[in-house]
Amino acid sequence: MSQRLRILLVDDEINMLESLGDVLRAEKYQVATASSGEEALARLEKERNFDLMITDLKMPKMNGLDLLDRASKAFPSLEVIVLTGHGSVESAVQAMRRGAHDFLLKPFQPEDALSIISRLDEKKNGHLQNNSFMSELSQTYGFDSIIGNSPAIMSVFKKVATAAKSNASILITGESGTGKELVAHVIHYFSHRANRPFIKTSCAAFGEGVLESELFGHERGAFTHAVEQRKGRFELADRGTLFLDEVGDIPMHTQTKLVRVLQTKEFERVGGTETLKVDVRVIAATHRNIRQMISEGRFREDLFYRLNVIPIVLPPLRERQDDIPLLVNHFLGQLSREMGKKIDKVADSAMDELVNHPWPGNIRELRNAVERAVVFCEGRQLKVDDLHAERLHDAHEDGHALKLKSLSLQEAESSLITHCLNLTKWNLSKTAKLLEISRGTLYSKMVKLGLRDTEEEEAPEEE
Repeated sequence: MSQRLRILLVDDEINMLESLGDVLRAEKYQVATASSGEEALARLEKERNFDLMITDLKMPKMNGLDLLDRASKAFPSLEVIVLTGHGSVESAVQAMRRGAHDFLLKPFQPEDALSIISRLDEKKNGHLQNNSFMSELSQTYGFDSIIGNSPAIMSVFKKVATAAKSNASILITGESGTGKELVAHVIHYFSHRANRPFIKTSCAAFGEGVLESELFGHERGAFTHAVEQRKGRFELADRGTLFLDEVGDIPMHTQTKLVRVLQTKEFERVGGTETLKVDVRVIAATHRNIRQMISEGRFREDLFYRLNVIPIVLPPLRERQDDIPLLVNHFLGQLSREMGKKIDKVADSAMDELVNHPWPGNIRELRNAVERAVVFCEGRQLKVDDLHAERLHDAHEDGHALKLKSLSLQEAESSLITHCLNLTKWNLSKTAKLLEISRGTLYSKMVKLGLRDTEEEEAPEEE
């Protein structure tokens, strides 16, 4: 039989300790309380068996951030959830950067706290192995990459925290590479639907007929190759969140059906007659100017208002230049570890190059630039030469330095591989990384294109 979490509640408001404590005890959690940071540390030190600490951030003498720092250092396995008022979201974000698992905005409903705690409980007892959402975000989506100290990004955090507590539809807009999908994940995680499915689909990836089937499903025989019944994304997301990326690319006929689903929560599968009802929170995203599309007759105005209940606009990177050094250092540490390198810092001249570039591809482009630089860097300091800064401007020039347009496909491939080999001084590992293919694939292509002797054994991995 699994053992429930042992929880320490810390707050200088006695009513909060009692009310939240009663809720948790009713769910069979073991609960202890402390009315100050000093008392909490003393109890942690004495009993040493707590799994979770829930602490208010605003307390006299020792505040919640100081308590978090000291407790996390002394008890690394202790999970921490912080409580804060709506006016102090920045403090909650800072707490998460310093190791807190999550935060709750006062006033909150008991089910909000229980949702977070139950996932921690399941994780502790082995039911959700390696499923800490914040860990997943950090590793897969680079959660840290959207944080910063600029007013623009802090404004986004406030809106995300508020939007997460609602069931209303959300429209996230912003240029490509600004992190729209990541923000959708974060909203889902902070919502009461967090332990339900998060289903995503790119509306730009499918033609009109296929997109309808993807969204609403289809019955067997509904069209050619429909050999069996298939559930759509709305059914799969029932009681959870559906993320519709590039919603500006939805064809008009499908837009009409989408309006109905958002209004009534009902739909039929393609080729079917049974009306299905779902409870889905929709988060949509696009880089397009939807208002202009409406004026041009390419997007339904009623659909826009259904999606745009809560609008979140992500700023381009050029409008948050102060955050670029934070992002660069984050990516540098992350990528250096992945590649087994020890690169300690970025030269001032290289950082200036990165800060002053306009980054039309935003955070995604910045990460790629740092990744290329880490590939080329041979020392412990990333320099301008490692950045190949001219590439930051080549994308804006007409044509291509390799003049690939005039070559056959095989000639173009050979020219590109040779160019990259020369850049890396024929280091196969670095060339494969640059081309985003495996080393074995690179070697096979080189043999096929006559860039390697077919009888030569593959060279060992370069250091």
